[in-house]
Amino acid sequence: MKEGNEVSVPLLEMKGITKEFPGVKALDEVSIHVHQHEILALLGENGAGKSTLMKVLAGVHQPSSGEIYINGSPVTIDGPKHSQNLGISIIYQEFNLIPYMSIAENIFIGREHRKVKGILDMKQLAKETKVWLDQVGLNHLKPETNIEELSVAEQQLVEIAKALSFQSKIIIMDEPTAALNDEDANKLLNIMNNLRTQGMGVIFITHRLEEVKEVADRISVLRDGKYIGSKLVKDTSQHEMVTMMVGRELRDLFPSKASPEQDVSMVVEGVSVHNLLRNINFQVKKGEILGIAGLMGSGRTELSRALFGLYENMNGTVKVNGKRVTSPKSAIDSGIALVTDDRKQEGLVLGLSVYENLLLPVYRRISKFGILRKSKKDAIVERWIKNLRIKVHDANVEVRTLSGGNQQKVVLGKWLQMEPDVLILNEPTRGIDVGAKAEIYQIMKKLTDEGISIIMISSDMPELLGLSHRVLVMHGGEITAELSQEEATQEKIFYYASGGGVSA
Repeated sequence: MKEGNEVSVPLLEMKGITKEFPGVKALDEVSIHVHQHEILALLGENGAGKSTLMKVLAGVHQPSSGEIYINGSPVTIDGPKHSQNLGISIIYQEFNLIPYMSIAENIFIGREHRKVKGILDMKQLAKETKVWLDQVGLNHLKPETNIEELSVAEQQLVEIAKALSFQSKIIIMDEPTAALNDEDANKLLNIMNNLRTQGMGVIFITHRLEEVKEVADRISVLRDGKYIGSKLVKDTSQHEMVTMMVGRELRDLFPSKASPEQDVSMVVEGVSVHNLLRNINFQVKKGEILGIAGLMGSGRTELSRALFGLYENMNGTVKVNGKRVTSPKSAIDSGIALVTDDRKQEGLVLGLSVYENLLLPVYRRISKFGILRKSKKDAIVERWIKNLRIKVHDANVEVRTLSGGNQQKVVLGKWLQMEPDVLILNEPTRGIDVGAKAEIYQIMKKLTDEGISIIMISSDMPELLGLSHRVLVMHGGEITAELSQEEATQEKIFYYASGGGVSA
């Protein structure tokens, strides 16, 4: 960032940013900066203040105090539109696209080219959309294609194309690879490199430290709303990053594995769902963590839904301790709990409080003659907020106000209190920081020590290899391999996940 002996002026500088909400100080004199041609990784545990800081930059929140400079000049950001006009674009973890509208309409919404009498100039719209799609490697897509027809990875790239269309110089990416498989994540990292080459400043929020090492130039770390420090990535190990983030040593991320029992808790025989799953067969032992691997579209999520009785047209049988699963109610009654990968749509009721969400599955169990005892409810909520370190100043706030990782902890706590025999975890630590991951892994170990079986679907390869007793690999709705913990390697899993070993 130097020319001769002179330090270049940062593209963006935030100085002493403080943000207070009623009852909580979310940011306490935080200072960060990013230069042109630089990728800054903004790190911290869930609730550290990363998203709040970026919302200040995006004009969503006004800071209580502090200053913002762009190219050395002070600015007061009056709202999201003003932030965009200043050359700042933010790509949130949850997409901000309208599914039933086309790519072109989404990219230029509110800025559409119109002919006389207000008629949309679709030809010009398509032409300009193609320019931005080409920049993010989506030249195979037609501008008139509806968003709902795109994969998650393609939608993420459309979000980036939309940001580029504003001629942005500062791009903020909040967990952009969280929902992507390794192949699509690598494509996105390459695009980030291209943005840096073009002179942009990129702020990259992620919990995947291997991606930080691969693509970022520098890290800035927040903890509990305070700025901890910045370091060059080339001079910093992943272990040092973790220590800065959590404020303590965290050496053993994955707990030791105890051998599972010989008794079988779940038996799956001949499970098929038309066009989704074909002839799935496996067993799960008590105290076993069975990993499910596969690329996006392999059938992993469909398998979790089938095991929970969500498909009426399913063939085959799923039994837990001899009880057959035929519906979600029978799944719950037989001892299955499902932690979905889509916390927004399926895992939470966003308009309800943290308190109410945590209690949803157990109302039947804790009520007496239709009466719910407040003391019992309070004890359950306090237990899981404490055990999972859910960062919330008041359990009565709406769950939508929590960070993504803390929302995921609420989903996990909601089902763990059911004391299930089989716990299905679909991407259990997606969007969760490394400190919370270690705690969740310890909880998983405790559950298996108590004889509970866990089926873990994960795109996180170290997680799969570090926790699973066995790994089933899926491709095209089928199980293509079963690997013991001794056999399982990243190379083997990817081979079978890509269709290797499948006869034509």
